[in-house]
Amino acid sequence: MRLVQVTIPTGKRETVLELLDEEGIDYVVTDETSGRTYTAVAYFPLPTNAVEPVLEKLREIGLEREAYTVVVSAETVESEQFDALKETYAEDTNEERIARQELEARAEELAAALPTYVTMTVVSAIIATAGLLLDSPATVVGSMVIAPLIGPAMAAAVGSVIDDGELFRRGIGLQVLGIVLAVISATVFALFVQTANLVPPGLDPLTLSEVEERLSPSVLSLAVALGAGVAGAMSLMTGVSAALVGVMIAVALIPPAATVGIGLAYGVPSLAVGSAVLVAVNVLSINLAALVVLWYGGYRPEQFFRHDRAKIATLKRVAALVGAIALLSVFLGGVTYDSYQTAQTEQEIREGVATELEDPAYSGYELLELEVRTETENLLFRHPTTVAVTVGVPPDVPRSGLADGIESRLADEYELAVDVQVRYLEIQWSR
Repeated sequence: MRLVQVTIPTGKRETVLELLDEEGIDYVVTDETSGRTYTAVAYFPLPTNAVEPVLEKLREIGLEREAYTVVVSAETVESEQFDALKETYAEDTNEERIARQELEARAEELAAALPTYVTMTVVSAIIATAGLLLDSPATVVGSMVIAPLIGPAMAAAVGSVIDDGELFRRGIGLQVLGIVLAVISATVFALFVQTANLVPPGLDPLTLSEVEERLSPSVLSLAVALGAGVAGAMSLMTGVSAALVGVMIAVALIPPAATVGIGLAYGVPSLAVGSAVLVAVNVLSINLAALVVLWYGGYRPEQFFRHDRAKIATLKRVAALVGAIALLSVFLGGVTYDSYQTAQTEQEIREGVATELEDPAYSGYELLELEVRTETENLLFRHPTTVAVTVGVPPDVPRSGLADGIESRLADEYELAVDVQVRYLEIQWSR
């Protein structure tokens, strides 16, 4: 529910009040005594989804755009007439849908002032980088909470559907600036912790689970980003707090951007490229989802003659986003297929090793550990190079031939050319 306050110009008082009466709206009118060109101020409660159509009707009868209008949230309205009005508008639109004017104001508010935006983005990127290097999920989540990235994405989408070029450009500019700042901050911080020996010397970031999971983005990344964009737009449309949704959007952007910085700092091109693709896909998907949801939600420019222009501009942007996502999705699809192939190959290796150990020549051997080491080619795609096997053997059992046997079996049965290393661990059982 909303409480609307409008100033009524000279000569329009009766017309405005007649309209409010016709619409079945409760109102209170006070005289305007400031000496300006307004004679009265009207206050009236409205269901949230009735604000936009009622304000449009007031504009049509001559309520000047220069006259100020204030819309604030109302907790409770006790009135039979208000209940009837609520039922009337509930038949036409979503009861929780806020007015276009509120939507624009919320979008502008979410797009934080530049100094605040820069500071919060840099801080969140540094915290995310620290969390990734510490392999600490809790720290990475903490970085997402303070990331201010929901505002620019929503501002760009709102600016597009209501044909506000300045808001659209501000949203796009802040998004680009935020991603660039996050990557630079992560790179500088990762270089600093290396130089200051704040992490173990020779640390391989690919051994960290928090980093590794962002090395090879899959098609499922699209679902995360699209869901975040839909949630962001819905929270904006319904006036719900965007804080939790902002965390979801930050999930899709801040950790991958920080991972790009770590890849650059540690000289791991595959990590930097894979994470950069993930960032690009997520940014594009969030913008696409928000744009489609807001347009489908019925938001249009205030002036009717600008509707077609906004429609054309929005369709062009949707087409561009879909094309870019489709192009990157080919890459993601390749990575997903490569991950599937790698998992399948590892399963074949395990089966081959287990089969070889069933040979009577290795009676008494017990498989303790099997590690498949891979190398990255073409920046992202992996292939197995080495199989490290640890077996337990009793003290009196001979140890020879297992490595060659495994290598031959993998080559003959699975056409896998890999090096095989066998580590023997002497074991004894209590009697």
